[in-house]
Order: sequence, then C-alpha cells, then structure tokens
Amino acid sequence: MKQTAVQITFEIEKLNALKFFMKKKEANLTSELDNLMQKLYEKYVPQPAREYIEGCPKPEPARPPRKPKPKQPAPKAEPPATIHSIISTIIRVATLLGRT
Repeated sequence: MKQTAVQITFEIEKLNALKFFMKKKEANLTSELDNLMQKLYEKYVPQPAREYIEGCPKPEPARPPRKPKPKQPAPKAEPPATIHSIISTIIRVATLLGRT
C-alpha cells in the first residue's frame, strides 16, 4: 500500500529524553511508532474493513506514454484533370469504340 507521513507535536524535552533512553535500550522510535500505529489500526478499524482495504488490488504502475507513430507523407494526389484531357480521353474511347 502507498505510505503517507503523520506529523504530531510533542514537547522537545520529552522527545529528547525518550530518544536518550530508547537508545540505551537499543530501541528505535520510528519502529515503535510504526507498531503503535498498526495496533491503533487493528483496534479501531473493523475486521471486514481491514480485509477489504488489505484485499484491494494495488494500482498498476502507469504505463509509459506511447510514442506517436511517425506521420507518413500523404500520397501525392493526381493533378486535377483539365477539360482538354477529359475531351481527349472521350475522343480516344469513342475512336476505340468506332463512334467518330
């Protein structure tokens, strides 16, 4: 699951004392707070909700964007027929058919 940061305020003298005595016992404040957060989660979030949250599929990482296909130049269009070319084509076809 995705992680987030939780920020709290605490008196600095108490925090320094806590860190000092935890260090003597080779304890880690971060791991202790992680354990406490897990216990709070289990205490207050109902079991069915926890099962749902923990069973939700993880979002898939985003796919890299596709590279656009290079544009192929449009095929060259035939120049528009002129009236003269149309008439000459009609005459050739008529000649072939014997209608001149």
